[in-house]
Amino acid sequence: MATPPLVDSFGRVHDNLRISVTDRCNIRCFYCMPEEGVEYMDRADILSFEEIERFVRVAASLGVTKIRITGGEPLVRRDLPVLIEKLLSVPGIRDLALTTNAVLLQDQAKALYGAGLRRLNVHLDTLDRARFFEITRRDELQRVLAGIDESLRLGFDPVKINAVAVKDLTEADIVPLARFGRERGVEIRYIEFMPLDGQSLWGRSRVLTQDAMIAMLTREIGPLEAIPGRDPSAPASEYRFLDGAGTVGFIASVSKPFCMNCNRIRLTSDGKLRYCLFAIEETDVKELLRRGGSDDEIGAVIRSNLREKWAGHQIGTPQFVAPPRPMHAIGG
Repeated sequence: MATPPLVDSFGRVHDNLRISVTDRCNIRCFYCMPEEGVEYMDRADILSFEEIERFVRVAASLGVTKIRITGGEPLVRRDLPVLIEKLLSVPGIRDLALTTNAVLLQDQAKALYGAGLRRLNVHLDTLDRARFFEITRRDELQRVLAGIDESLRLGFDPVKINAVAVKDLTEADIVPLARFGRERGVEIRYIEFMPLDGQSLWGRSRVLTQDAMIAMLTREIGPLEAIPGRDPSAPASEYRFLDGAGTVGFIASVSKPFCMNCNRIRLTSDGKLRYCLFAIEETDVKELLRRGGSDDEIGAVIRSNLREKWAGHQIGTPQFVAPPRPMHAIGG
């Protein structure tokens, strides 16, 4: 008898699992974590590669086919290519991607490629060195660019760049990033600023919206058209320039929420299952994994967590409550 798919109470089928492998990071983006005073989890609380693989095998048996590795910064996790190989060997997993800030990518790209990884999302908000430092509090722009170049040289495909768009800060970066992507065959994906910084810096007035960015790109580069046949569960709305040179995407979580098409669940580095990036509640699976719980027990926990999934995050409404964890501790 076929295994029932992972469906929540709203009929959304879930086949996408995001796994954070660490809460540690080697930069300090202001919209993700404070500059000082960050308390990292004890290493003993972080899931081992074997525990992650076990969880993925159960999730895959329930219909999960796509994995994204996140952090913190996943490349600070030692021997990450070993985990990549393990997960790619899991029956049913058809797609595996990695999100990274690329500071360590130049040195690790070859090993990651050798492990079978092909899909990369690089986090980069600006090509301006001073503004990069202002945003990340680290002077690492050249290492990031070198990592992107090395990944393209090796043949990673696709390589996408994720850029958080913040009003009154990154307007000057929208067009240069698009031109950078057009030159290199890389898709730029602009992400509206979300309330995940843990420092209460977010305000709706600081959100640079998808519509505003499309207007900027159209005015400075040329007209855009929506790419037909888009996967409705994908977080990004994708557009191409009419001159045929390049594509851009927009993750408009604030101005155009896509919650009712969400197909994602999340596993934090310390083994907590979350049905939404903005979830308040979490379900502990680490304890179950470490006491030798059965596949059926793990599967039941996944289904139970998913049954609690809400309709959407309600950002910008009086009902919205920011999650108690900052972004780096949840997983991107």
